[in-house]
Amino acid sequence: MKTLFLLGAMTIGGFAVNAQDALLSQNGILHNQGNEIAVVTDDFKEISVSEVPQAVADAISKNFPTATLEKAYANEEKQYKLVLSLEDGTQGTVYADEEGNWLDM
Repeated sequence: MKTLFLLGAMTIGGFAVNAQDALLSQNGILHNQGNEIAVVTDDFKEISVSEVPQAVADAISKNFPTATLEKAYANEEKQYKLVLSLEDGTQGTVYADEEGNWLDM
């Protein structure tokens, strides 16, 4: 019984990880591009979605046209952690700098 429970928990966790990867790759963002910047710090604080810079909002619209910005977080380096959800309920997290460039985590 314990094994069955553990197997179920691992399966659900695997779906969550795969769903996030699907959100990132489905919309054409390649994370091995040479122009990506690594995130320096992970000290993000939640901000209002309306506080996200226009360049970041434009990048979301361009690369994730069917996504909705659910939550936004920012750090002192003006990097943004963005929680997006698609129409089918799939959610994922992406990172961007204040100019709308995608960051690799």
